[in-house]
Amino acid sequence: MVATATDNNYLSASRTGSTAVVHGFTNDQVASKLMAMGVMPGSRIKLVRKAPFGGGFYVKVDNFNLALRKEEAESIVLK
Repeated sequence: MVATATDNNYLSASRTGSTAVVHGFTNDQVASKLMAMGVMPGSRIKLVRKAPFGGGFYVKVDNFNLALRKEEAESIVLK
């Protein structure tokens, strides 16, 4: 599901500790990879930690933890 991000937030722009619901993705190739890892539209996602200097993101999706690259986090649109 490709979402337009006109009025939505990206995971990469979220603050540490914030929780939201995945609305969709901006990139089809990254979306298929994320959905294979269990990040689905409608999943609750919490940003646990950001790596310094624009590195990766450590998130909790529903009941499991996951490390994401910056490009993957930038493609996740939140409600």
